[in-house]
Amino acid sequence: MKASRQLLRSAARASRLNRPLTASTAFSTSRLLPATTSRYAVLSPAETPRQAASFSTHTLRHKGLQPDSSDPQPPKPEATHGNGPGAGAAQISDGEYHELADQYLNTLVLALEDVSERNTEGMESEFSAGVLTITHPKHGTYVINKQPPNRQIWLSSPISGPKRFDWVIPSSSQDHKADSTVDGGDDGSTGGKWIYLRDGSSLSELLKSELGVEITPGGGEDAHGGREGPAKSGLNSSP
Repeated sequence: MKASRQLLRSAARASRLNRPLTASTAFSTSRLLPATTSRYAVLSPAETPRQAASFSTHTLRHKGLQPDSSDPQPPKPEATHGNGPGAGAAQISDGEYHELADQYLNTLVLALEDVSERNTEGMESEFSAGVLTITHPKHGTYVINKQPPNRQIWLSSPISGPKRFDWVIPSSSQDHKADSTVDGGDDGSTGGKWIYLRDGSSLSELLKSELGVEITPGGGEDAHGGREGPAKSGLNSSP
């Protein structure tokens, strides 16, 4: 009897081991396998480097304003006119420069004295060693002086600031204004003027605008032989 029970138990155990998988067991296994497979597909070595390389190339790419420009160059500033003797200034010798500059400054001194006599504002001027100092009660102090190394006349104005003027003859410079009202120029003969080459303005026009001083062209002879020039010897050669 006891042997029969053991035989039945052994048979039951063998039948449980040999029976097929149940529906729940098969469903559980089929659910886990795709998840494991998709995980390894995302981390595939063949896909990951390609995606990273594409992102890196797009991020480091630079473009210019034009579609065909990948590395645009900065704009180049436009060239400006210089203020040296070779940039529109007339080619004059040292002797010619001193003669023209002295004639102009002496003529300017006479014009300033005339303005001071007719004006009650109290404008004063002092000319010494080639330096002309003008004191205006409203504007301030002007300084005008020769600059022989550059063959220029320099101006320091409390209104328009510092400027350097070159001797310019209309036929040799594009910076000269063709519509100038003074035909003879600052010397009264050649038509030359002391011009600020950066903007084409003349020293005479600036002084007239800021100080009301008008220079008479060709007045250098009176200036050299008058109050600011060499003293006359008492002989008058004029008729």
